[in-house]
Amino acid sequence: MADLSAFPITKRWPAQNRNVIQLYSLQTPNGVKIPIALEELGLPYEPHYIAFGTNNQKSPEFLSLNPNGRIPAIMDPNGPGGKPIGLFESGAILLYLAEKTGQLLPPDAVGRYETIQWVFFQMAGIGPMFGQFGHFYKFAADKVANNSYPMERYRDEAKRLLSVLEARLKGRQWIMGDAYTIADITTFPWIRGADIFYGGREVLDYAKFPSVMDWVERCIARPASAKGLNIPVKPE
Repeated sequence: MADLSAFPITKRWPAQNRNVIQLYSLQTPNGVKIPIALEELGLPYEPHYIAFGTNNQKSPEFLSLNPNGRIPAIMDPNGPGGKPIGLFESGAILLYLAEKTGQLLPPDAVGRYETIQWVFFQMAGIGPMFGQFGHFYKFAADKVANNSYPMERYRDEAKRLLSVLEARLKGRQWIMGDAYTIADITTFPWIRGADIFYGGREVLDYAKFPSVMDWVERCIARPASAKGLNIPVKPE
């Protein structure tokens, strides 16, 4: 059985099975990426619910694994060289899991780097811009009621990014063509989330991006997505 004593996070969120990946997350656009990937890969894991309402992500135990205080994060007891490893940042975790299993990444170098560039496209563009749009459109609307610039700035940038994705997906089943990869997994939860969490479907003109919308539906329809989008479950 793996020795996890070097990971203080396991004292607050004890591992029931120390030999499987420990996932610390929440059902947010970033948070669901990892359970979706784990389900796709068939890797056993144990999810732990990190409650934002009580600032679990700011606790010393969580910060010991992710000093940035954000979800998701994982701890893999069977890391490189058979030693435990802790990781944060969803893009880094997805790349780690893909390389660990040899799945969800093209085997050739060109395809691999092309996939990674689309992962970075989401991490640097879609995630931050859609997140800021949601903040000003829904959560801080009262604070900018007399100044439409912040919402319009991020709305327009989100739509520009959707147009980039629309051009990429036109005539393609997945971002990389016939192969479903971590580029799809990292991106579609944000397009879905901007509608579900922010109510942004109409203001972001989703109807003008049919290739993106069809792709999102294909992603959601995958059995792994049906499971991963609902993990972790909030404790009763």
